[in-house]
Amino acid sequence: MVTIALYNLKGGVGKTASAINLAFLAAKAGYNTLVWDLDPQGSASFYLGASSAAKNEAKKILNNEIELADAIQHSAYDHLHIIPADLSARHADILLNDMKQSKKRIGTLLSSVKKEYDLVFLDCPPGISVLHDAVFSGVDWVLMPNIPTILSIRSYESVLSYFKENNLDTSKLKCFFSMVDHRKNLHHEVINDFYKDKVFLKNYIPYLSDVEKMGVNEAPLETFAASSYAAQCYRDLWKEITKTCID
Repeated sequence: MVTIALYNLKGGVGKTASAINLAFLAAKAGYNTLVWDLDPQGSASFYLGASSAAKNEAKKILNNEIELADAIQHSAYDHLHIIPADLSARHADILLNDMKQSKKRIGTLLSSVKKEYDLVFLDCPPGISVLHDAVFSGVDWVLMPNIPTILSIRSYESVLSYFKENNLDTSKLKCFFSMVDHRKNLHHEVINDFYKDKVFLKNYIPYLSDVEKMGVNEAPLETFAASSYAAQCYRDLWKEITKTCID
């Protein structure tokens, strides 16, 4: 089982859309795939038409009151399952802060489903906290979408510094550009500068309305706009991620 966290210090960078589209492509390729929505906003859950079956389920999972496997729900798509989020996920930091060996908690929970799944995508909330420490320690890869702007790149550099300062494995940190606007020279300049660093994948996701329409359709791009340029970009990114992180 390969575990991939979609994460960024900043919000609004295309993290959840990428988590859902990549997970769908993985499932379509035949991988038994799980999405774990860790963000209290529950956007990944919304895209897959799921909601928590029990009150405060996200909190109860972390607190060992509910088994991770018992919270898994089928999506409308073959090979694709989800653990929905709810607002109780906002308590994650408090729970983990009071827990012994909190950095191992996410990894321990993930190991409980390793026989059932080939791939797990974690949609993480923005920020750096106790929860993120547990995610960073517990997954195989941390995949960061970055808008090619100065502030977004600064967030990447902050995360990279955090990994180094806390003796986290920087080799598991991979990035790609998202919400790329071809009309902006700055976007092209930033992309060209950072492609020299092998941390950034070659494929990127453009800023297009088809991605925003995921909210209207409550579905992955491939299900309603498979012939679009945005969908093709996600397919190309998925192929690169497969070669980099899975094969």
